[in-house]
Amino acid sequence: MKVKWLGHACFLITSRDGLRVITDPYAVGGGINYSPIKETADVVVVSHDHDDHSNVSAVQGKPEVVKGDGKKTAKGIQFRGIATYHDASQGTQRGPNTVFCFTIDDIRLCHLGDLGHVLGSEQVTEIGAVDILFVPVGGFFTIDAPVASQVCDQLKPKIVIPMHFKTPKCAYPIAGVEDFLKGKKNVRKVAGSEVEFGREKLPAATEIVLLQPAL
Repeated sequence: MKVKWLGHACFLITSRDGLRVITDPYAVGGGINYSPIKETADVVVVSHDHDDHSNVSAVQGKPEVVKGDGKKTAKGIQFRGIATYHDASQGTQRGPNTVFCFTIDDIRLCHLGDLGHVLGSEQVTEIGAVDILFVPVGGFFTIDAPVASQVCDQLKPKIVIPMHFKTPKCAYPIAGVEDFLKGKKNVRKVAGSEVEFGREKLPAATEIVLLQPAL
């Protein structure tokens, strides 16, 4: 399985058989200056309806769109949506957010979207075992570095991929990834935007994998 970071909370996940899933496609503008999305996908997962996460029309290939909580099947993959909030006030500030869990190539993935709070015990149970966790770390609109670290401790993934943090192509008033990485061990900084994972090669102890956004 290959994971490519397109920018912000948007990833292209490609199975060994060529199935392509894109998460939270952004719209360029308003502080998001990553390259326009030109990828083709079979499935698009949308955590919430804000423009920087729901630009489905940019994705080519007439993908199936998965939104909302509950179990849904698209292209043979079961997606479990767990209802959460975009803020720490039960959605009164920024509304709802859906955490998505799905399995590709026997690897269990969890994309937290714009999670805005520590997970409750029922949510942790509902999410279950996680191999790869996509976690927002920039704060302000989402959980910040300390809370992101707490959520990682709650879920105990094998791989953590930080997202939704300030970069030269993101002008949002959020923090960079440095606060989240500070003091952490097992950090692998990838030179490019793409990394490959195999079930048999997942680490025993949690590893943080930092990708560069695609050009």
